Amino acid sequence: MGTTSSQIDGHYQPSFGTFHDLKAIDIDGNERSMSEFQGKVLLVVNVASSCGKTDREYSRLVDLYSRYHSQGFEILAFPCNQFLFQEHGSCSTIKSFIKKYNVEFPMFDKINVNGDDTHPIYAWLKQTYPGRVTWNFSGKFFVDHHGVPRARANDNYEEIEQIIQRLLKEKNDEEAKR
Repeated sequence: MGTTSSQIDGHYQPSFGTFHDLKAIDIDGNERSMSEFQGKVLLVVNVASSCGKTDREYSRLVDLYSRYHSQGFEILAFPCNQFLFQEHGSCSTIKSFIKKYNVEFPMFDKINVNGDDTHPIYAWLKQTYPGRVTWNFSGKFFVDHHGVPRARANDNYEEIEQIIQRLLKEKNDEEAKR
């Protein structure tokens, strides 16, 4: 179901623009500009409600969010039904489902992460870190506080936490120099 090691060295080019130039529809049907998250370290992840990994992944994501959110970390979750139709419910069904995990991070409308109808956010992320997203929760991309993609990871939460800590340290070091 995909590699567990992270990709740190991507092929970002300034001509790609920044993450903050993009938009997405949230789980309530509202268009949101990603510029809203300027200055934050972001984890962008595809999620599903009926996957064997759902309990473990939502629990870990909620834990990371609770520990790092106050430091400028944000998770943006994108439900995806492309992997064995494991996110088949409506947005209102998904909203009800995630209540049991106490999800507080932003959730968005269902999207495709692969193929001809890949959402622009995932198309943009995969310019720097190419390759198909291989499964539910395995499209974890990290964007720094400037809106530049910096890493791609799957299920290794030790590596994921190291990436978060490194990006937050860079953000804080830069802010301290101002």
